[in-house]
Amino acid sequence: MSKTLFDKVWDSHVVHKIKDGPDVLFIDRHMVHEVTSPVAFLGLKKRGIKVLFPEKTFATADHNTPTINQHLPVKDPLSANQLLALEKNSELHGISYWGLGHEKNGIVHVVGPEYGITQPGATIVCGDSHTSTHGAFGAIAFGIGTSEVEMVLSTQCIMQPKPKKMRITIDGKLSKGVSPKDVALFIISKLSTSGATGYFVEYSGEVFRDMSMEGRMTVCNLSIEMGARGGMIAPDSKTFDYIKNREFTPKNTNWIKAMQYWETLESDQDAVFDKELKFDGELINPMITYGTNPGMGIGISKEIPLAKNQDGGIETYKKSLNYMNFDEGQSMIGKNIDFVFLGSCTNGRIEDFREFTKIIKGRKKASNVTAWLVPGSHQVEKAIKDEGLLDILTESGFELREPGCSACLAMNDDKIPSGKYAVSTSNRNFEGRQGPGSRTLLASPLVAAAAAITGKITDPRTLY
Repeated sequence: MSKTLFDKVWDSHVVHKIKDGPDVLFIDRHMVHEVTSPVAFLGLKKRGIKVLFPEKTFATADHNTPTINQHLPVKDPLSANQLLALEKNSELHGISYWGLGHEKNGIVHVVGPEYGITQPGATIVCGDSHTSTHGAFGAIAFGIGTSEVEMVLSTQCIMQPKPKKMRITIDGKLSKGVSPKDVALFIISKLSTSGATGYFVEYSGEVFRDMSMEGRMTVCNLSIEMGARGGMIAPDSKTFDYIKNREFTPKNTNWIKAMQYWETLESDQDAVFDKELKFDGELINPMITYGTNPGMGIGISKEIPLAKNQDGGIETYKKSLNYMNFDEGQSMIGKNIDFVFLGSCTNGRIEDFREFTKIIKGRKKASNVTAWLVPGSHQVEKAIKDEGLLDILTESGFELREPGCSACLAMNDDKIPSGKYAVSTSNRNFEGRQGPGSRTLLASPLVAAAAAITGKITDPRTLY
């Protein structure tokens, strides 16, 4: 029987099928951080049990960490307690822990691929919705709740209903200035934030084949923003080249054995999906959001859509525009902004910093803009320095911060002030997401760079 890529990975990890219920799924890799794990570890303590397979669990501090002066004690008591709890729980259970100051520390969905923890055909979970990032490697990866974190820690399994399958195919060549982030925001604008609810998405076609691994991670990262359980891309030579010789990937004969399996990980030609969507990559432009969910996005040169043209929820639509202080029919080009944030598990990798510096090289940061440039890991930070990107940033008036989730979610000191506009390369723009009253415009590193040097929304294609 023909199978999709998703079927092949899922079915090979089913430990037990519950009649008229969920599947019991074995989990290959469990990533934990300081926010969603303390209560789970407390549950283990109350029941007097240990982590079943500590070697399959990896802990890093990222959400609550400061991005300046990381060598000093964390000031916020709650954050300090959560970080300490993760450190102590990791030590107690023999889990690899990469805390502040550790050379491997960084955002959980950045360091996983960097060190080869993320591998094709694996099942990967984390108490974080953007775990879907790891699907770029042909893995089934999804976020879980705190009670499920405890379940995986204690049993290395999770009970999950099997999602439906969707395939999104995009062929054609992307235009200059159009990035993987734009592709993802384009898809979400077409499907809405609920259009893929109940599905696991496979991305296929020329556009995704042409993408780098870091670009594929950006796309899969944003799968959750259209309601999907996760997203994945079939592994290919780019995938294998990326992970080869990384710390936690198989070596020597084990690599050869793994490759024999990994090379089978693609959807069969006649595999059937529950839903198929196709788009033309040549029609995608640099994107920017104008509202309070990731689906409210448009090509940067377009006008904000009229309320009467929305499928439903006109009052909610108007409420969103009111929060952003925008009017329907307005152009986004030329709108003044206050902050630029480059970073997060969506766009905090070295390629994102390379793209950002392409635009700002030889130019100066606008005086009205506060820019937070935050690498996703120490490995990214090192590459920024080694490749000379830091010199370019410094000459243009920018400063580099230390790794962490930073302004993505306002759980640390990096908060956008109320009423201020932030062009952000992160993943969510809900009301108050980056700080109470903050106004977030989601965009690519190229769009963020253009805004940083002009002080307003600018089409990056005009700056090449």
